[in-house]
Amino acid sequence: MKKPLLVTDFLDRARNHYGDQEAIVATTGERYTYDEFGDRADRLSAALADRGIEKGDRVAVLDPNTHYHLESAYGIMQLGAIHTPLNYRLTPDDYEYILNDAGVDAVIADYAYAEKIEAVRDDVPTEVFVSNDASETDGDWEDFEEVIDDASPDDYERPEMSEDDIITINYTSGTTGDPKGVMRTHRTETLHAYIVSVHHELYDDDVYLWTLPMFHVNGWGHIYAITGMGAKHVCTRGVDADDIVETIRAEDVSFLCGAPTVLNMLADYYEEHGEPEMSGDSDVRVTTAGSAPPEATIRTVEDEFGWYLKHLYGLTETGPLVTMSDARRLMDQDDDSRFKMKKRQGMGVLGTEVAVVDDDGEEVPRDDSTIGEIVVRGNQVMDGYWEKPEATEEAFNEKREGWFHTGDLAVVDDHGMVSIQDRKKDIIISGGENISSIEIEDTLFEHDDVAEVAVIPAPSEQWGETPKAFVVPASGDPDEPGVTENEIQEFTKEHMASYKAVHRVEFVAELPQTATGKIQKYELRAREWDDEDRMVGQG
Repeated sequence: MKKPLLVTDFLDRARNHYGDQEAIVATTGERYTYDEFGDRADRLSAALADRGIEKGDRVAVLDPNTHYHLESAYGIMQLGAIHTPLNYRLTPDDYEYILNDAGVDAVIADYAYAEKIEAVRDDVPTEVFVSNDASETDGDWEDFEEVIDDASPDDYERPEMSEDDIITINYTSGTTGDPKGVMRTHRTETLHAYIVSVHHELYDDDVYLWTLPMFHVNGWGHIYAITGMGAKHVCTRGVDADDIVETIRAEDVSFLCGAPTVLNMLADYYEEHGEPEMSGDSDVRVTTAGSAPPEATIRTVEDEFGWYLKHLYGLTETGPLVTMSDARRLMDQDDDSRFKMKKRQGMGVLGTEVAVVDDDGEEVPRDDSTIGEIVVRGNQVMDGYWEKPEATEEAFNEKREGWFHTGDLAVVDDHGMVSIQDRKKDIIISGGENISSIEIEDTLFEHDDVAEVAVIPAPSEQWGETPKAFVVPASGDPDEPGVTENEIQEFTKEHMASYKAVHRVEFVAELPQTATGKIQKYELRAREWDDEDRMVGQG
């Protein structure tokens, strides 16, 4: 028989079997069972319905990793409305674009970030504004607790939903121009959560620490998978090494995810604090993504912390999970050679086809040296880009019809394990966040003392990669540029989200160009990464 795959099934299952078990440890100190979690989500569904939210409407959530985000996601999706999580690191202008592009009908925002929405409130179509602490939020915002207190869990009806309905839109970081809304259906989200559950070995007695942002591809699927398994969510308001280690011990955390920058932070903490105990009674598993952490970091995590590390690869468009380096039959767990394998992006996960292809769409040899583009086909891959049919068509058909083209360039070994070498598009992955070099360049061109500029990823021990700007000053003299490196950095911080700001600046007399005047960024990247084992994606 065929049963529709709906994301609402995850919370339904947890309520049915684990209703009296602890579901959420909140940042505010409360602890909620799955029955209580479900009741709060039901009340929010009723409240949103009372405010006119219907199936297909978009509701944005701007929130760190709190229980309000989990409740909001399910409260929205139970109405068949479209959960639209927002990156809390963006600027008001970014939110103005996204809220207009998606036609967002309601916003639920954390008090610490609501001011960024308030700044563009009159320029967006949104009519419903809810804050988790209205007393700390400027403007006319309803209070989350008052909203659900005034609602009855019985005052809403779930509409009929299809597994092919769009249920969430996740905006990319705008690696080429404006960000695009990645549409994901009940089916893609559900099957991705199933894949995550298998490859992350999730069980009902897991305690999951939210160091990975919930907005980021719906927390890599863990808002679904952890919930559906009946495991426990431990929420956070940010990433702090002291808090992470203390929480891991106090709550007996067994699983967490995080970018290499989080692992590097913890490695520094471990050394600075005299090698403290890094776990409770349970064994700890950790998954990282983005630029692979250095082998020294992996060694510290596994040999010193006593954790088990996995490295995954994917994109917002793919769920994200499409490959994982956890191939235990191919590595010796007692030999240091395993660290090199764990740095690879890995092999395709269950139900997923991953190929590295040349410009004709043919697979490159498995010789670990021939470079091609990674293309993907799987049930977890997006439905398309929101109201961008041409971009969708190109993404799925540029070299191979029906395959998603990642734009990442890689080699592949004899076991089919990929290793990213470079990027087709000018994208920087810093601390797990995608940053557009084009966006930074456009910003810097507005500076009076900048004549030409090229931005590339530079190696960073802390972030994996960090933006570096090669600037031809308006003065024409790199020795007397008329502007300082710090002034360039501060200019980008003033005009962009802080995590996108340039961290390094080099003044040059000219930029390498082709005969037609196109800047050859590859030459700059090759020079910058000359002393690294891999140019990009390997830490």
